[in-house]
Amino acid sequence: MAKNDYRDVHTMVGADAVIQGNVTCQGGVAVYGRVFGDVISEGPVRIAKGGEVHGNVQANDAQIGGSVDGNIRVENRVVLGAECSLKGDLAYRSLVIEEGAEFQGHCILVENEDSSSSKGSKKK
Repeated sequence: MAKNDYRDVHTMVGADAVIQGNVTCQGGVAVYGRVFGDVISEGPVRIAKGGEVHGNVQANDAQIGGSVDGNIRVENRVVLGAECSLKGDLAYRSLVIEEGAEFQGHCILVENEDSSSSKGSKKK
């Protein structure tokens, strides 16, 4: 991950932290520790190598270097890193899977909801 990947990350779960419950943020989140609950962000979510999420992840975009045992939904781009382990379904608009990543689940392409909703809501 390049330094620029962290420009919108304002919250960090440290390597020795264990959170029992959901994490909800407006800005980005970087997880180095363990979260037993959902991680929900309006910005990017980064699960670092060694980081764990035992729950669902919802974000604008995501980079997964650790493990996620749950479903992931991103509005834009998701990267499953070489040491990633994902057990769950993945909804995305753009997907990168690096060699070595482990993924068990289904992939679902997120349609551009803005364009489809504007077509049906034209006023006469």
